[in-house]
Amino acid sequence: MQRSRIDANHLPCLITLADSCGPRAARRERRRSRVSALRIGIEGVGKIAREQHIPAIRANGAYRLVATANGQPIAGAAHFPTMAAMLEADPGLDAVAICSPPQAHYVAARQALAHGKHVLLEKPPCETQAQLEELAGLARSKGVTLFQTWHARHADAVDTAATVLKDCAITQARVEWKEDVDQCHPGQKWLWDDGGFGVFDAGINALSILTTIIPGVLWVRSAALSIPENCRTPVAAEVILQSNHGARIEASFDFRHKGAPIWNMDFVTDRGAVKLGTYGSSLTVGGKLVPVAHGDGEYPVLYRRFAELAAEGRSEVDERPFRLLATILQIGVRTLVEPFHWSR
Repeated sequence: MQRSRIDANHLPCLITLADSCGPRAARRERRRSRVSALRIGIEGVGKIAREQHIPAIRANGAYRLVATANGQPIAGAAHFPTMAAMLEADPGLDAVAICSPPQAHYVAARQALAHGKHVLLEKPPCETQAQLEELAGLARSKGVTLFQTWHARHADAVDTAATVLKDCAITQARVEWKEDVDQCHPGQKWLWDDGGFGVFDAGINALSILTTIIPGVLWVRSAALSIPENCRTPVAAEVILQSNHGARIEASFDFRHKGAPIWNMDFVTDRGAVKLGTYGSSLTVGGKLVPVAHGDGEYPVLYRRFAELAAEGRSEVDERPFRLLATILQIGVRTLVEPFHWSR
């Protein structure tokens, strides 16, 4: 399915004398120099930034990583305590990647966009849909790029699965998205606060894949949320989704799982069973493994796309997974379960 895009290129064709300085001049200068590497900063240097963003940026000649804000300093980049300090100290930044917990995304992204910087936004994008909509509008008004990312969509087998399912009638599906939170998200206490989304910090990856590979529109029929007595967000959830083509999708999310993570999607179709397994990296149809091209990873793909969007002055925002999550949290029946305690 075509992802929705927001055209952020609304510059006038005629340039007046007043346009020879200020934000419009800065945008023109970026376009003239787009063949040069984008000077990029990172806001929020934590686990995901160290493991994914920094290697992807440094492996891509379209970028120069010159600054970071919040979190741990990294070699070769100036470090600042806050986004505001980074923007003030280095007005020549072209772009910022927002890698902090989702509770901080809106304020950080708004600051960067207001300063005329292109923004790559980690998932989950914000705490609320209204915040994301405002950021998209701000990017449009400033003539810069907002790339609101769903990295799991770029797993090796996802595009092939979408092609296969496009020609199938799906009757039902089963999703299992289970992780040991101690293993996969060690010490990330923000998960359990309002806006941290608990198990859906990972589970939204499954929603992002489903909205890509299942034809039509999805909506939430029911949800049951298990919330630890000492937390604000769910540790597990059982969700039933429906497509406008009649498919019923049962999804199970759980952060209490022990052992290797389970990231599987099984589909019953008129052409046999289809299984997207191992976080979207393998695909079987009718019990037979389908060959898929193995790329260089999800985040290198994201950063190649970000460079393209910035050069073209366009944004890319798809709210569908976030809209599903908002509905799940709104209508979900809440059950208190035993308190959560980190085991590490």
